[in-house]
Amino acid sequence: MGIADKAENAAEKLAGQAEEAVGKATDDEKLQAEGRKDQASASTKQFGEDVKDAFKR
Repeated sequence: MGIADKAENAAEKLAGQAEEAVGKATDDEKLQAEGRKDQASASTKQFGEDVKDAFKR
């Protein structure tokens, strides 16, 4: 897994956290859900990369 992939996944997760926080602050359930979805997507990508790395060793 490259540094770029790690940075991209971290940025996506951070953006999702921010989006969820804005949704909570504005009482926008749709925005909160979108933020949680983005965080889950980033975590899933990270997990997949970790599994690939484990098999490369």
